[in-house]
Amino acid sequence: MKKHGIISLGEVIVDLIATDPSNTTFHRLLGGATVNVAVGVSRHSIPSYYLCKLGRDETSKFVEGKLTEEKVDLSFCSYTSNKKICSVYIHLDELGERYFHSYVNETPDEWITAEELDRGPFLKSKMFYFGSGTLFHPIARKTTEQAIHFAREENMKIAFDTNIRLKRWESENQCRETILSFVQKADIVKMTEHELQFLTETSTLEDGLDHIAKWEIPFLFVTKGKDGAYAIHKDRIVHVPGIPVKAIDTTGAGDAFMAALLSRFHDKGSPNNEAELREYTEFANKAGALSATKLGSL
Repeated sequence: MKKHGIISLGEVIVDLIATDPSNTTFHRLLGGATVNVAVGVSRHSIPSYYLCKLGRDETSKFVEGKLTEEKVDLSFCSYTSNKKICSVYIHLDELGERYFHSYVNETPDEWITAEELDRGPFLKSKMFYFGSGTLFHPIARKTTEQAIHFAREENMKIAFDTNIRLKRWESENQCRETILSFVQKADIVKMTEHELQFLTETSTLEDGLDHIAKWEIPFLFVTKGKDGAYAIHKDRIVHVPGIPVKAIDTTGAGDAFMAALLSRFHDKGSPNNEAELREYTEFANKAGALSATKLGSL
């Protein structure tokens, strides 16, 4: 059977994005890094499966409706009447740059469990993607490890976005150690320059790349926002410059980058040379830049 599709595992988050400089009124928009990637994958005309736990209330119905509109398959999610969707308040500065102000999570221990994880989508999909946004919780960590096990057994490519949100972790050390342990399980890893420096405890891009080289990540992509991105494969380092845009809201730009990148790996396989590595990165960079020109992470 020929495999198609990308699985995303994570947590749905409703973004409450400020609509004025005083940060007192907000738009309710679908968000969460793994949701953004799942939707992005679907918009690239690739079967997209999302795995998470949902509730039965109005907010969960809002989430289901939006994801169904985007043709994201929720057939393999788990449901409980206890689950409440996590919200995050996102404030914006005058340049359109986002910063995460606060999380609201009424059911912090409600996650899809390893036992609830359905093997079905792993049998027919080509790639598995996850982020670090849920790895702070032991239930979510165990589920992610089970998903990686399924993916490896089915010879799927595994992609990981470090996507660090320190507010959700007990300490910097716990965050760093956990994420680095999962970095070593992935074939494709994306991180920002600041995340690279945080994880490697270095102060420059060059030192960070030297330090992380020992993990021999097959494909590493380091984004620098408006300054573009680096792609690293074995001894090759390719830099793609940024694309100037009028930034309205940068929320989700990295996720748009990731979805576009995964679509290239899905449709064309791994890049075989420097020209292909550059083309994949340029394609992803354009998607990230375009996403910053409109409000909302999608």
